[in-house]
Amino acid sequence: MAARQRLKAVLIDLSGTLHIEDSAVPGAQEALSRLRRAPVAVCFVTNTTKECKRTLLERLCRLDFDIQEREIFTSLSAARGLVERRALRPLLLLEDSALEDFSGIETSDPNAVVIGLAPEHFNYHTLNEAFRLLLEGAPLIAIHKARYYKKKDGLALGPGPFVTGLEYATDTQATVVGKPEKTFFLEALRDLGCQPEEAIMIGDDARDDVGGAQNSGMLGILVKTGKYRAGDEAKISPQPHLTCENFPQAVDHILQHLL
Repeated sequence: MAARQRLKAVLIDLSGTLHIEDSAVPGAQEALSRLRRAPVAVCFVTNTTKECKRTLLERLCRLDFDIQEREIFTSLSAARGLVERRALRPLLLLEDSALEDFSGIETSDPNAVVIGLAPEHFNYHTLNEAFRLLLEGAPLIAIHKARYYKKKDGLALGPGPFVTGLEYATDTQATVVGKPEKTFFLEALRDLGCQPEEAIMIGDDARDDVGGAQNSGMLGILVKTGKYRAGDEAKISPQPHLTCENFPQAVDHILQHLL
């Protein structure tokens, strides 16, 4: 890893770190305000695929978070960029609320499969349609492969098990575009004009948020909210730079020790 430089940017996960569905993590809004008064850039990086960026922003605004749309970098955006660069016509296994972020993309006579979190569409018929396309040579693009995520009523399956099932059935390897891929983090940092050794990531997912960030050359802070489960910090190597109870505590550490 390159020598650590002065901190210039903080990347922040959304679901499980700042909020869980329609409930904010206690104190998160005030902590974000304190962070914004510091001389660092802030970017929100998310694997959320259940809704488009506009709907996600509306949810955050209802929760009184001071966030602008241009500050949000999503795995949906990264997937759309890949589809456009390859001139693909995807079968979109996405929730209807996320389709807006693929507006204008040609989807007739599909020659690729793009899969995110789509509980309403993860049924035998649609998965079998994807299966047959993949057998014919269509590429499989996974927006991410998270194992699970946190809902108000408990943990829920993420898209990872369904992506892995299609990989297994077709002997195909998916191209993953979201966290924890190094390209995802580097693209977010490129927009901020800083290097990995000048940035830190805060998230509730040890593998995708913290592990992915640290494998990209950043520092990572794991928070014990959202999908966190006891012992998660020991599941990645190197372990997190720090494990905190919540986002406000992570902000306290940054303000007191890293600036």
